Amino acid sequence: MPTKKLILTYVDSLRTDMLLRTVAEGRAPTFGSLIDRGVLIPDCVSSFPSVTPVASAEMVTGAGADGHWISGMNWYHRLERRYVEYGSSLEASRAFGVFRTLYDLVYNMNLAHLNPGLETAFEQLDDAGLRTACTPFLIYRGRHRHQVSLEGLLRRAVDATRLKFRHHTWGPAELFYGDLYASREVACKSTSIPGSRDGYSACCAAELVKDDGFDFLLFSLPDNDNYSHRYGPEASTESIAKADHCFGKVVDAAGGIDDFLDRYSLILLADHAQTPVDRGLPLAELLARDWSVLQPSDSRPELAQLAVSPTGRAAHVYLLPGEGERADPEAVRQALSVMEGVDLVCRLERADGSPLRREEPSAPERGATAVVERSGQRLRFCPGGAATDLRGERWHLDGDLDALEVSIEAGRLRSHTYPDPLARVWAALSAPNSGDFVLSLAPGFEVVDWGGITHAGGGSHGALHAGDSLGPLLFVGCGPAGPDERAQWALRDVVPAVLEHFGLE
Repeated sequence: MPTKKLILTYVDSLRTDMLLRTVAEGRAPTFGSLIDRGVLIPDCVSSFPSVTPVASAEMVTGAGADGHWISGMNWYHRLERRYVEYGSSLEASRAFGVFRTLYDLVYNMNLAHLNPGLETAFEQLDDAGLRTACTPFLIYRGRHRHQVSLEGLLRRAVDATRLKFRHHTWGPAELFYGDLYASREVACKSTSIPGSRDGYSACCAAELVKDDGFDFLLFSLPDNDNYSHRYGPEASTESIAKADHCFGKVVDAAGGIDDFLDRYSLILLADHAQTPVDRGLPLAELLARDWSVLQPSDSRPELAQLAVSPTGRAAHVYLLPGEGERADPEAVRQALSVMEGVDLVCRLERADGSPLRREEPSAPERGATAVVERSGQRLRFCPGGAATDLRGERWHLDGDLDALEVSIEAGRLRSHTYPDPLARVWAALSAPNSGDFVLSLAPGFEVVDWGGITHAGGGSHGALHAGDSLGPLLFVGCGPAGPDERAQWALRDVVPAVLEHFGLE
């Protein structure tokens, strides 16, 4: 068993170039000290769609969406015949019901939507007798039961509407989730306002450090995401400096950087990056010109032909098995393939080349093939075969490699534009809650969410594109001896690194 405890720190939407710029400007001294002492991988690959729920689940389970089952910020629940909304915007939450969204985001995501057969890092470490802890983070499922606390503004809102939010939950031994869950009393003021959460998270983490309250801590710094959405990623030195200041409070609680690193090993990473956006794509509105699209509060949902799930710079489109006339898959594909702002149209085909229609939440049938289409170019692929990617996965390939700008370098498949494209697309399409079509948008575009909102004029993420997908991964006192130990690092490498640190892998 190692003598050092481990802190896994995640900074939402952190871009490597912006991190290094903030350090060079002298505005992130703590992060700079950690980089000087550690191993920095500048191009760790996110999930697809590259949005926080999907990436967070991958970060804590070590599996893609086909394994953990979380498919986006918004997805269609085939069994319950409704949309699941995790809070794309306040307006989107209102469209589906704020408390419905809250249940899905805080409770259902962990205890209903996340694959119950897949163990999280918290569960594995709990089972090994280690003391686990987590500040506010989307995926927190562990072995310890926590009672809902309902404090502050959230409690007043619940009392005013006479709604009942009394669900207990299961998490790590120490769990802090704002006004909902707190495993111990701390003198930390929580807030539910996006962009003002880093301070609360840092306060809780500092209290745990002072009390020696954990062996493993997932320490979340989410505010950089909100700032980058609003002002664009090129302006994020301001929010990165704030995150560094908050991290510094945790370091100070340990007695300074040297004492901190004597006691703790560290993994610092991002869930995804962000790219500038200036145009919204009204996907549901455009498809509604030719088909009936399921609305958030539809009086006749059984008549809808399509469900549309915006998820930042990506989207799912579902072919519904309603009581009315069904949408023709080929007609939908053609409409999507020529739509301005759509870069990649991804889908599954049967072995005979016919469209694979997903009517139940299940894995794709045997012999299914993924198809990616871009500007008339098509690439078909599935696992197995002779072609090897940078992570050592093998693939059958048929068609035009230019569809994903794939080249073969030193005998390995590589795409500089779409990192780790085959595995990420396959995981997205094979997930039980995936749409029949998964879209990745062109640079500058974001799908309009169900509240009518985009981040045009700021930044966004979700696409397969490198700008959305690559972030830093920093190891200090643990992990590899150098960044080239793997040809391509990904979020799903984090859990094995955590378990290896504790001698469990």
